[in-house]
Amino acid sequence: MDKRVLRADWLLLLTALIWGTAFVAQRAGMEYVGAFTFNGIRFALGMLVLLPLAMRGSNRSKAAADPGKQRRATRSQAFWGGALAGVMLFSGASLQQLGLVYTTAGKAGFITGLYVIIVPILGLFWGLKSGRGGWLGAGLAVVGLYLLSVTRDLTIAPGDLLVLLGAFFWAGHVLVVGWLSPKVNRLRLACAQYAVCSVLSLMVAGLAENMVLENILRAFVPILYGGIASVGIAYTLQVVAQKYAPPAHAAIILSLESVFAAVAGWLILGEIMSLRGMIGAGLMLAGMLTAQLWA
Repeated sequence: MDKRVLRADWLLLLTALIWGTAFVAQRAGMEYVGAFTFNGIRFALGMLVLLPLAMRGSNRSKAAADPGKQRRATRSQAFWGGALAGVMLFSGASLQQLGLVYTTAGKAGFITGLYVIIVPILGLFWGLKSGRGGWLGAGLAVVGLYLLSVTRDLTIAPGDLLVLLGAFFWAGHVLVVGWLSPKVNRLRLACAQYAVCSVLSLMVAGLAENMVLENILRAFVPILYGGIASVGIAYTLQVVAQKYAPPAHAAIILSLESVFAAVAGWLILGEIMSLRGMIGAGLMLAGMLTAQLWA
């Protein structure tokens, strides 16, 4: 195997590990601050980490740009597209963070991962056809979700439902970014959407939550990890790694995020998943991989 590909795979594995363990940090931080306060600060930190790279990358892209090869977005498209991506990010992150108050980090990781199934389904509204692999993956994921989250009396826990609703916004976010990212500088787009998400989160926190400096300092470590590591560093690692990693490698390795979330929840928070839940989680992971890897 090419050394660059092997190095990229290791970087993607580290990315999945950071994102998976971030669910634990997100849940731990909620003991001291509200969901919107947590997200507002962590996305601001993530933006500050990426900002120097975004400005540097912007200068390089201007020097190397070839207008004949790629149609660039207009300023208006870039502005409103970045704002829409930020709103989608805010919605998905907020629902996920609120859901973590009532569910485990492991379950939240697997349910959030369903966005890879939801993306091709939502894509039908944009004329994007989903193959047999997408539908088979969706079927496996639905059965897995039933075993993981739906009780025997056919009810779903409030936390799981919030995270599931968030997965639809994550899917919408993927579609918006997928349309916009080839037309603009990706790091600048990331900074813009993080800024929008941070501002919206802090606005809601100011209205609905009690923002106390002492509590924010108590949640400093989880916020720092969720912001600098999960948002800033992991995103950068992903961008660097996917220059050389084959798409199939990236799909498999990044899907391990949900597994790392479950393992970290067990090791750090003492979360236990029932046998029924583990079977469901396994089916969901199989569905995610099927949807991504089917030729």
